[in-house]
Parts: sequence; structure tokens; C-alpha cells
Amino acid sequence: MLLNKTRLGFTSRPPSCNMETHSTSDIVILSGNSHPELAEQIAYRLGVRKGGCSVFHKTNRETIVEIADSIRGKNIYIVQTGTKDVNNNIMELLIMAYACKTSSARSIVGVIPYLPYSKQCKMRKRGCIVTKLLAKMMCKSGLTHIITMDLHQKEIQGFFDCPVDNLRASPFLLQYIQESIPDYRNSVIVARNPGSAKKATSYSERLRLAIAVIHGEQKEADSDEVDGRYSPPCLPRSRTMDVGVGVPVHPAKEKPPINVVGDVGGRIAIMVDDMIDDVQSFVAAAEVLKECGAYKIYVLATHGLLSSDAPRLIEDSPIDEVVVTNTVPHELQKMQCKKIKTIDISVLLSEAIRRIHNKESMSYLFKNVTLED
Repeated sequence: MLLNKTRLGFTSRPPSCNMETHSTSDIVILSGNSHPELAEQIAYRLGVRKGGCSVFHKTNRETIVEIADSIRGKNIYIVQTGTKDVNNNIMELLIMAYACKTSSARSIVGVIPYLPYSKQCKMRKRGCIVTKLLAKMMCKSGLTHIITMDLHQKEIQGFFDCPVDNLRASPFLLQYIQESIPDYRNSVIVARNPGSAKKATSYSERLRLAIAVIHGEQKEADSDEVDGRYSPPCLPRSRTMDVGVGVPVHPAKEKPPINVVGDVGGRIAIMVDDMIDDVQSFVAAAEVLKECGAYKIYVLATHGLLSSDAPRLIEDSPIDEVVVTNTVPHELQKMQCKKIKTIDISVLLSEAIRRIHNKESMSYLFKNVTLED
């Protein structure tokens, strides 16, 4: 017990004077322009008021951040996700984090449901790993912790110099399958390509359902793109190195026509993935599944980017329903396509913030989570 010294001796200090005690009044929720609705939902679930922060652009397109309230000694949680305006989203997050750092905030946690540039996490021909650059910029700006959801590759966490909590949306999607898909026992989990077979296997094992894999893609997969080591060998100039046989050329891949490995005839096909951006590959897969006898087709994913004319393509496709979470705002796309459904995951993010703030274990949020999820 802490003691206070007085003229008469020592008296116990009230527990409220403990400097290590954190209350909800120390939580400050700030948000940029990417997803203010999600920030409002998180603040409501935590029972706090969203902090006053103005983020706007000048006529020359520079980003200005003005924090209205004092944040000295407070725990700041900045809610900012990746949208189609991705570069402005990143600059807003970096400037907000640095403004909090220079305003003597106790901790600055970035709540980034969808991490931008997460697909550029591998070396490409004469390119770079953009995700690592973004991670370094976030840490340098002042972020002390990152909360995100369903990274495109789990190894991205190693790019950061601060703790990263990679939450999973799979419990929400599994619950939707069980409660909102009639006769889901007659379903089959479909992997859109062999690369997503592990995620599909994880869903099928939890639901006790069969699995099917679509093999042969019209679009080139990430793993098939050439990397930075793709260069022809130099021709030997020395006569001592002149040998009859040079370095053998790696044979090019020839993908077979798109087909389904597994039985989907007379069943409900449920495709699962981490994000839906360009839907052309999903539409092509749905057409093949329809030809193979699937009478209903669902697409479930965590991040619904739905770029370009995705709503129109989905509306005209054999897909019956597209289910995504609200990690990325897509209200406009929902108005254009009635097949798009949304699952609210603000309760998961708010619980993660509460546990981090109260220094509680995060293991409950990762209960029964495997690397394939």
C-alpha cells in the first residue's frame, strides 16, 4: 500500500491516487476521414465520447490536422482504415500520430482494420516491399501499437517495430453461415484458388463441411509473378569459364482451363477469402460453379474494397450474396447492388481497445485461432 507522509506520521494513500490506475476517461478515440462511422460505433461501445479532431485538406491538397482537446498523458486510439483514397488515408494517419506524439500523449495506438498496401508484401521485379516501408513510417510517426484485422499475409507483423494484434473476423463469418444461410449443412466451402485452400480448409473443419478447390485461373496469382531475382545470367567472358551448357532456363507455367476439384452439384457453394477487390475472378469462379451444378453461391470475405464497377459485375453474376465486414466503408456500393451484405465488427475492435487499455490479456480474442484463419 502506498503511504503519504504527514506531520503526524504516515497515512495510506487512497487507491484513486495511484498513478498507474487507468480509467475510461484516459481513452481518447480519434478518427480520420476514412471511416468516421466505425469510429463512432467503437466510441459508443466503449462508453466514451469521440475526441475532437479536425482533418482537412488545403487548396494545395496538403493535409491539416487540428486536435481540439488536450491529450497530454492520455491513451490515444486513432481509427483509420484503407479505402480507395489510400494515399490520403496514410498521410492523415501519419500526421495525426505525429501530432499526438508532439502533444505528449501517453500512448498512441493505430486501429487500422484494413492495412493499406498489404498485398505488396513480396518482392517484385525491380520493385520493393511497400508494406515494410509503410510499417517503418507508422512506427517513426509515433504509433506504439497496431490493431488490425486479417492481414493479407501474417508475416507482415514482422515488419513493424511495435506490437501488432492481428484480429480475425472468421468467428463473425462462421456465425453468419450458421444463422443466415438456410440449409447450410448442404454447403461446400470453396477455395477460389489453391492459395486460399488453407483458409477454406479451416472453415470446412469448423463447420464439418466438404471442401472444393477451383484450379486454373484466368488471372495470374501473386505467387506466380516474377520477383526481384528474375534476371538473365551474364554471358561468360573468360575462356576458362566457357562450358558447353549454360544455366538452364526455368520453364514457364501453363495453367490448365479453369475447373473445380470437388463435388458441388446440387449444393450451396460458399467461397471464402480475406478481401474482395477486383471481383472478376470471383465472377468467373461463380460461373464455373454454376455450370458444375451449384444452386446457390455465396462469397464471404473480411475486407470489401469492391473497386471499379464491382457492384454492377456482382449484380449481373450468378453470385447470390456477397458478405463482407465493415472494416472498409462500402455504403455506396450497397446502394448499387442489393446482393452485398455487411457484418458489424466494431464489437471486436472495441473489446481489443478495452483489453489493451486495462492491460488485460488478448488471448481470449485469439481463442481457437490457427495460422490458417
